[in-house]
Amino acid sequence: QVQLVESGGGLVQAGGSLRLSCAASGRTVSVYNMGWFRQAPGKEREFVAFISWSGGSTFYTDSVKGRFTISRDTAKNTVYLQMNSLIPEDTAVFYCAAGTSPHYRYTRGYDYWGQGTQVTVSS
Repeated sequence: QVQLVESGGGLVQAGGSLRLSCAASGRTVSVYNMGWFRQAPGKEREFVAFISWSGGSTFYTDSVKGRFTISRDTAKNTVYLQMNSLIPEDTAVFYCAAGTSPHYRYTRGYDYWGQGTQVTVSS
């Protein structure tokens, strides 16, 4: 079992920044790929960013490229999502997830999920 706890969400004005954290515990989390997803009201959960177990590969959905950066600190068992130049369309509940599947853009590619943290961007 892997437990994931997100933090760092909040209310921010458009153009501002937030850094989300995902603290992992349980089984050896360093072997897991990690992803960030988000879900806006009335919409399906969508892929945002991915980092491989080694940290050597990262991928982003097009709408956040150049604005968001995913990283991981293996020693702290923590994954981060630095979000800059936030826009109102980024408003959503953000979830981190852990898995070993190569299908990193899909929710089915992950075995463990956090409870989510709310991000609200005002215009």
